Amino acid sequence: MNIGRRYTFREFVYWTRRHIYKLFFLALIPTILYHLGLTFLSITWVPVALLGTAVSFIVGFKNNTSYSRLWEARIIYGSIVNSSRAFAVMVRDFVKNEEDIKTIFHRHFAWLTALRYQLREPRAWENMESPENVEYATLYSVPEKQATMEEELRKYLPDEELHYILAKKNKATQLMAMQSRHINNLRLTELQMMQLQSSVTAFYDCQGRAERIKNFPYPRHFSSIASYLLYFFVLLVPFGLLNEFQKLGNGTMIEGYSIWLNIPFSLLLSWVFVALDVVGESSNNPFEGSANDVPISNISRTIEIDMRDMLDEADLPSPTTAQNNILM
Repeated sequence: MNIGRRYTFREFVYWTRRHIYKLFFLALIPTILYHLGLTFLSITWVPVALLGTAVSFIVGFKNNTSYSRLWEARIIYGSIVNSSRAFAVMVRDFVKNEEDIKTIFHRHFAWLTALRYQLREPRAWENMESPENVEYATLYSVPEKQATMEEELRKYLPDEELHYILAKKNKATQLMAMQSRHINNLRLTELQMMQLQSSVTAFYDCQGRAERIKNFPYPRHFSSIASYLLYFFVLLVPFGLLNEFQKLGNGTMIEGYSIWLNIPFSLLLSWVFVALDVVGESSNNPFEGSANDVPISNISRTIEIDMRDMLDEADLPSPTTAQNNILM
């Protein structure tokens, strides 16, 4: 997540420069051919404008959907924060044995750790392998790539539980199942037991909602048609503007040269649509490890700090910090 005021225009241009290079040559080639006398390459602007209208609608729809996925992911982790604090207070106040309290707290930290590692696992439809994202990823670090899940879980779990969990497919699910079994074995009143088990259910609900976003991409048929229409549009834009810029110079001092204005204006118009599409694509997968992710590592660390503080621990973990305004 970018925590600065905004991405600068320079950053946007740098991030999309590979697209800019392609769009430049798409505008340059038909302009040169038209200037050399192949005027039949020019097409009327009307169908291009109609296609542009369709593209703007479908790209807008894609961006709205992408933002909804991103915002829902943030809501899910907001729910985890609230539920974790409530759960911690109840455990601290209901459970009398300090060793049980510490074990339950640490197992919750392990659940947060396993969940964030699982959400950072790559999927075929995600975008972190694209050249621009690989390059931009050098400006920040993803905690889940700096250490293995086993190394992180070892901080919170005894060896027996650690080996058991590492053998499971969905480690976060099994950690919460162990938490539930532990709670059931405590000497609590029926009301206390019900409240703690309600928290376990809430954590499972949050995990399931996060996994749904992670494992179900933006529908491929919508994504594909948006890409195809966008490609057709940016390909046709320079051909549709040839006559317009040729006529622009008639009777003026730039007559015969105004056609070259087709290059920068076609490039600008095409870049606007391509940049909007790239922005939408970069928000589709809010857990993939990009600069626009929900900062689940930071949120998990914040929860751990709050819960340890409830136990009056003096040596609290340090909050995660942003690198180049990117907070993970």
